[in-house]
Amino acid sequence: MSINIGDQIPDLVVATTKSESLSLRKDLAGKNLVLYFYPKDSTPGCTTQGQNFRDAYADFQAANTEILGCSRESIRSHNNFINKQEFNFDLISDPDEILCNAMGVIKEKNMYGRKFMGIERSTFIFDANGTLKHEIRKVKVKGHVDEVLELAKSL
Repeated sequence: MSINIGDQIPDLVVATTKSESLSLRKDLAGKNLVLYFYPKDSTPGCTTQGQNFRDAYADFQAANTEILGCSRESIRSHNNFINKQEFNFDLISDPDEILCNAMGVIKEKNMYGRKFMGIERSTFIFDANGTLKHEIRKVKVKGHVDEVLELAKSL
């Protein structure tokens, strides 16, 4: 399963570091949303990406845009990551890959000749009505947040 430009955000309730049950559709209505998926807490690329979103958070807020990061790690792991990096946005814990599968971000990866299924670094930008307006897959961290901010400002 995957999502396409013009589709509504999945009507799912997710566990986040701030809430045991956040409804993606109802609780975020009226705000633009950047939903980004990353492979693992506290790894170099994921840390840099999170720090970049943290540093630009006020600019996203000024553009009526909320940020949510998502990976398969536990709430406990996410809370450690947030506290260590002083993130000012929430992280979604998706250990059962329900949201990951709905967004089509679980892909076969290859590291040191070993194949495994993992999260492909991806970012989705929804407007205030919950409609997918932009998707960026196979994200490269350098310059990514600036690109996402410009897209959010254009909504």
